[in-house]
Amino acid sequence: MHTYKRNAICSGLLAALAFSGSAQAQNVLEEVVVTATKRAVSLDDFSGGANVLGAEALGPGGIENVRDMHVAVPNMSIGDQFGFARVFIRGIGMTSIDIGGEGAVAFLQDGAIIPRPAAQLAGMFDLEQVEVLRGPQGTLYGRGATAGAINLVTAKPGEEFGGFANFTAGNYGLTTFEGAVDLPVTPELGVRLATKIEKRDGYGDNLFSGEDIDDRDAQAYRATIAYKPDAKWDANLSLQYYEEDDNNFGFHYFGPSAGSAGGAPFAVLFLGGETVFDVGGSLYDIYSDQEAINQREGYGGVLTLTFDFSESLSLRSITSLQGIDRFLRDDLDSTAVNLFGRNDYVEESESVSQEFVLNFSGDSYDILAGVMYLEEELYGNVLVPLENSCFLLAPELCGTPIGDVINSGRYEQNGEVDITAYGAFAEITYPLSDSFTVIAGLRYNYEERKGTGFFRFDAAGIDISTDKSADWDDITPRLTLEYRSGSNSLLYATYTQAFKSGVINTGSLSDPLDPETVDALEVGYKWSREDGTLSWALAGFYYDYQDLQISFVDATSTVTTINAAEAENYGIELELNAALGGGFSVDVFATYLSAEYKEFFNGDYANNFAITDLSGNTLPNAPEYTAKLGVNYETSMGSGELRLRGEVYYQDEIFFTEWNRADAYQDGYGLLNASADYAFAGGNWMLSLWGRNLADEEIISNNIITAPLYNSVRVGSMLPPRTYGASVIYEF
Repeated sequence: MHTYKRNAICSGLLAALAFSGSAQAQNVLEEVVVTATKRAVSLDDFSGGANVLGAEALGPGGIENVRDMHVAVPNMSIGDQFGFARVFIRGIGMTSIDIGGEGAVAFLQDGAIIPRPAAQLAGMFDLEQVEVLRGPQGTLYGRGATAGAINLVTAKPGEEFGGFANFTAGNYGLTTFEGAVDLPVTPELGVRLATKIEKRDGYGDNLFSGEDIDDRDAQAYRATIAYKPDAKWDANLSLQYYEEDDNNFGFHYFGPSAGSAGGAPFAVLFLGGETVFDVGGSLYDIYSDQEAINQREGYGGVLTLTFDFSESLSLRSITSLQGIDRFLRDDLDSTAVNLFGRNDYVEESESVSQEFVLNFSGDSYDILAGVMYLEEELYGNVLVPLENSCFLLAPELCGTPIGDVINSGRYEQNGEVDITAYGAFAEITYPLSDSFTVIAGLRYNYEERKGTGFFRFDAAGIDISTDKSADWDDITPRLTLEYRSGSNSLLYATYTQAFKSGVINTGSLSDPLDPETVDALEVGYKWSREDGTLSWALAGFYYDYQDLQISFVDATSTVTTINAAEAENYGIELELNAALGGGFSVDVFATYLSAEYKEFFNGDYANNFAITDLSGNTLPNAPEYTAKLGVNYETSMGSGELRLRGEVYYQDEIFFTEWNRADAYQDGYGLLNASADYAFAGGNWMLSLWGRNLADEEIISNNIITAPLYNSVRVGSMLPPRTYGASVIYEF
C-alpha cells in the first residue's frame, strides 16, 4: 500500500478524516502520531500543546505554505517580511529585520533543522504531515525553540508502483501542478519522485510600471530513496531543490507614521512625487520606480539512518546539508521618484548538521538521549544606493561636483558570519505507579559566531569594520509530571527552560546579542472517548522571558538589534473535536493570551527617539484572543463520496512594534474558508472546489516603520485577498 495519500480520494480515506462519524473514524485519535518529539508518540500521550496537520489538510485550498498555518494551530500568528517567515507561537517569534537574525520557532524537515528563515517558506509539498509543538522545546531542540517547533514530514516511497497528480486552477491566474510517483526498484529499495510547479498573477500591480506585484513563479523537486535490507536497519535519503523568480514579497505603502514629519514620504515633500494612494491604488498595489524582485534558489539533502539493535534499543542518525541563495529588491521611499529608495538584499547560506538520537526502553523506564552539531556559513549584503540624496541633504549642491559625490554614496551592510553549534541532551521517563509518570531531562547548548565585514553609511560619515565574535552556552532542564486515570485521559504539569542563541548580524554595527532565555510552566488536561468520537484538550501556560531579541531602525537610520530585558506571557488554550452523527463533525479551538514587556526601555520614533519606558506594552504579533470553528459534513452521493467543510477563524487585534501605536497595527479580523470534495467511485479521481478569505478581508501581515531617512513612513506585507479555485486529483 502507498504510505501517502495526497488528498481524500477514496471513501475509506474520507472516512478516516479526523472525527468523522463512521466506524473507521473511531480510531483516528490513536493513529495520529507526532515524531517531532524525537520518538513516535501518540498525540494524546504528548504532555504539551501539539498539532498534527495531515495530508488531507495540505495543498491548494488548504494549508499550502507556512503562512496558512495560523488558521489550524491555536495561538499561532504568521506573516512574512523581506521574503522570510515570521512565525509567532504564544506571542513569541521572529522579530529581527536583519540578516543573521533567527526566529524563536525551530523549523525542521524530517527532523533536520532549517536554520535560515528565508528557507522556511519552501518545502511545503508532497508532505505526509506537518507537526507543531507549541511552547518552548529547550531539551529536545535547544538553540532556537523558545516558542516551539515545526517539523515537515515528507512522504516516503511506497511498496508498489503508484502516485498522484494534482492539477489546480484558480483566480489571479493560478495554475499549480503537484505530483509524485513511487518506483519500487527491489523489495528492499524504493524511490519516490515529487514536484510542485506554481504560477500565479499578482494580488496587486505596480501602477507605475504596470507589472504585477506579489505574483508567484516557483518550482520545487524532491527525490527520496528508501532502503530497508532487513529489520535491523534502514536508510532514507531525501534530495530537494527549489527556485523562485517573481515579484513577490513587495513593500506596500501604508501611509505616514506618528514619526513622519509632513505626513508623507520625502519624495513627495521635496520632489513632488506621488504615493500609491494619490494615483487611486489599493493596499495590494504599489507605485514605484523599482520592481519588487524575488529571486532565490535552494537545495537540501537529508540522510536518515535507523538502527534497531533490539526491541529495546535503537539509534537514529540525521545528516543534513542545506543551502540558499537569494536576491530581494524593494523600494523604501514608496514612490515612483528615484530618491535613494532602492533596497538590494542578498543572502547566501550553506549549512551542515548532524544529530544522533538514542532510544532505550528498560523494564520500568525509557531513556531518550542525543547529540547534535551544526555549522553554517552565512553571507549577507544590504545595499541602498543614496541616489539623488542631495535633494534632501544639501539641495543647494545638486548638480555640482559635491552634489554628485553625495549622490554616489550608499548605505551598505556587508559581511559573513560563521556559526558553530553543538548540544547534548538526555531525558528519562519513569513510571512511579500505574497512574503517575515523571519525565526529567537536561540539555547542554553551546554556540559560537564569528563575524567579519563592514558597515558603510556615507550620509552619516560611517565606514568601519564590523569584525566581532562571541560564544554562549546554557543548560536547559525539563521536569514533567503525568497522571493518567485511564487510557483516554492525561493530566500533566511541565516546567522547562529554553535557550535561543546570541546573534551577530552580517555587517551590523550592533554588538553581539545575548541569548534569549525562558522559564516556562505549562499544565494541561487531555481527554477522549473510547470510541474516538469526542476529544478535548485544555492547556494553561506561564512564561518568564529574559533578553528578548528585538530589531528596529534607530535615530541614525541604522538597523539596530538589542535585548529587550524581560517579558511575561501567560494564557489558556482549548481544543475540541467531535463527531456529531449524521456525517457531521466539528473542530474548534479558542485561546486567550497576555504577552507584555515587564522591563524595556527604547528610543521612540514618534518623539525624536527619546528613551521611553515600554513596560506593560503588548509584544508584537500577540493577539489576546484567537478562535476557529470548522464544520465538516460527509455523505455518499451517487456512486462516490462528498465532503463539505466550512471554516471561520478570528484573530484579535495585534501590534507590529513594541510601541503599540495605531500606525503599526492590524485590527481584529475574521477569515471564512470553505471547500467541497467529491471522490468518484473507484477511488482514483477527486474534484475539489475551494475558497479562502471569502469575505475578502484586507489584512496586513506585517508593518515596519522605516528609517528617518525615509520620513519614518509605514511599509509592509499583506495576506492574500479572496482566492478560489478547483483542483482535480488523480491517484494511480
